[in-house]
Amino acid sequence: RQGRLHGAGMRNWNGFEGRRIIEIIPYLSLNNRNEGDCMKTPVFICTGFLDSGKTTLVKDTLMEQEWIAPGITLLILCEEGEVGYPKEYLESREMVLLKIDEFDQLSPSFFKNCEKNYHPAQVVIEYNGMWKLEDLLCIRYPKSWELQGIYSTVNGTTLDMYLKNMKNVLIEQLTESELIVVNRCPKGIDRSGFRRALKVQNPMAQLIFEGLDGRIIQPTKEDLPYDVKGEKIQIASADFGIWYVDAYDHPELYLHKEVEFVAQAFRPKGMEENMFVPVRKIMTCCADDLKFYGYPCKSDRPIGFKKGAWVKVRARFEYEQAVSFGNKQPVLYLLGMETAAKPEEDVVYLM
Repeated sequence: RQGRLHGAGMRNWNGFEGRRIIEIIPYLSLNNRNEGDCMKTPVFICTGFLDSGKTTLVKDTLMEQEWIAPGITLLILCEEGEVGYPKEYLESREMVLLKIDEFDQLSPSFFKNCEKNYHPAQVVIEYNGMWKLEDLLCIRYPKSWELQGIYSTVNGTTLDMYLKNMKNVLIEQLTESELIVVNRCPKGIDRSGFRRALKVQNPMAQLIFEGLDGRIIQPTKEDLPYDVKGEKIQIASADFGIWYVDAYDHPELYLHKEVEFVAQAFRPKGMEENMFVPVRKIMTCCADDLKFYGYPCKSDRPIGFKKGAWVKVRARFEYEQAVSFGNKQPVLYLLGMETAAKPEEDVVYLM
């Protein structure tokens, strides 16, 4: 929309389990900026309910990165929680803090004056989680400002309460976020239920759970959107990307079991007729990063199909060399294949 902040796209967080947020946030944001963007002023938005950890995320993570540009950081604070910004901290980081009490103060003229008066090197907006994020994004901003990240925080100790009593309000504020950090997660928290509820509204979101010790919680089979306990695993269309990554990282969960999914049939040049690759188009970051991914599938007889046809595949999962050379990887052995309808959404995501 005209006047809206434009983003540069966000990198995914796969493969960083167990690290602290502060160690992995450089893989997002400015590392993904295009050449010629050096004159742009990056804008970072942190949103969440009161006392969800927004200020801690800004102070301990965002402002600790080596790519924070020298010069003034304009901090627009839309609500104050228990953790604040002491004067000494602001001075040491060359930060200018502007407090906002009402959403109507966030007007085009306000942001224009911010640019004119401070010429910030970057802008951080600590937003009020009870205000609609969409309203903030639709304001007309200075042309030089560019959205580089929307980060949301959720207090894990109150997550179950919000899911039971204010689910719509909670999910609504997360629909625009590229990164969602659920911190202070106690044991037994329903991570899988929250992930499913979120992915319906925001399938591209990168979702991170932190324990009470502040470290990222390693995903378990309970976090997966499908059941891996039985001998047959049915993978829904939207979950192909999750399965693709997890099957490589945790092949022991799938070994010797039957998997069923819908994919497109392709045979790379030079591949034998008794092999093909059922693939899906996966978005790993943004629209520019769309690629086809899949694992080789073998049979004891030639496999016929029309290139690019949508098929339902039933196969036995093994972990071995796909050819006589190379490393071990997931390999499928065809049990059955039939024509399938193209899914309503043919692009899938990794988380």
